[in-house]
Amino acid sequence: MAGARQAQQWLLTLLPAFPVLLLVLRLWQLSRQDMSTMLLLVQYVSPLGLLSALLIALVWAFPVVVLTFGVLGRLLRLSAPDRFDPERSLLASGTARTPGWVLTAAVALGALTWQLRFLPSLLMLGLWLLALRTRYLHPDQPTRVLVVSVALPLAAAVLAYSVLGPAIWTAVQEGELSTAALLAVPPAATLLLTGPVPDWVAPALTHGLAFTVAAVLPVVMGAVFLRVPLLPTAAIEVAPKDTAEAAPKETAEAAPKDTAGLEVVLGALITVTDTSTIVLDQTAGVRFLPNGQVESQVLCPQAAQVPYSQVSVRGWPVEETALDWMMPRRPVAEPDVRCEGRLPPVRPGPS
Repeated sequence: MAGARQAQQWLLTLLPAFPVLLLVLRLWQLSRQDMSTMLLLVQYVSPLGLLSALLIALVWAFPVVVLTFGVLGRLLRLSAPDRFDPERSLLASGTARTPGWVLTAAVALGALTWQLRFLPSLLMLGLWLLALRTRYLHPDQPTRVLVVSVALPLAAAVLAYSVLGPAIWTAVQEGELSTAALLAVPPAATLLLTGPVPDWVAPALTHGLAFTVAAVLPVVMGAVFLRVPLLPTAAIEVAPKDTAEAAPKETAEAAPKDTAGLEVVLGALITVTDTSTIVLDQTAGVRFLPNGQVESQVLCPQAAQVPYSQVSVRGWPVEETALDWMMPRRPVAEPDVRCEGRLPPVRPGPS
């Protein structure tokens, strides 16, 4: 009893610290390990913006945790019921306390946020959970168990291969073996864990896999989040100090624009104060640009990620999620030359 409760208390204590640790590490990386720059970022960066970036980047992790540990816990309960003790095992305790609607919500969230190449794995985990739950709750209904544990996974595998077959063959031809394995292996593997495993191997297998997932998943989450942008990228057109003082704003609008001495500062926009615009440039140096010298500024959209895979399923690229298809596409616009660090062409003044 004490072992499971102590482990649960430690887990509840450490869980809130993990997102904070990720945020601190991201700011530390963004500042290029300079403490003064990091403290400046902490002062001006919005906590809501940090949490939003963390949530959007790691929303896929919730279904991974819930479904993986749900399958392992139910496999332990079905295979070795005498070793399934919620008072001593954290895996058993989490399984006993997790309601069914949480598992359903995790499957739905995974269907929306996982890339297409991972959806066969989601199908596999969902059918495993359904089969293990049915065997545990209805052991006296062999027909129902047979339908859920054999007929349904077999039908799902046939349907999956009929849809994914051309994509699997294309991935093999293109040499994308990892993509081919992600699409081809899970439908067949669905038939493997729809029932119990030998009771002598179940505790070691389930707890070993649970510890492995618990050790690897935070590392993967950290690696993903450390690549997420936290600040908006902006291109700021800055005039020399002497020119800015000599030409008032209202007269500068009517005269032809003189690009002599102008500079485009490209970087992450930290904040705009009453006196200056603070930018973290591409060398991780902080620049304080006086507002009187700022001629113009433009928000630069995040560069689209170059697709790794050329495989698609009926026109759906395997690296896109269902949300990517459901969300409206951003219209393609002519890129601003200032986002490339170049000055715009000179605009002739009124005749």
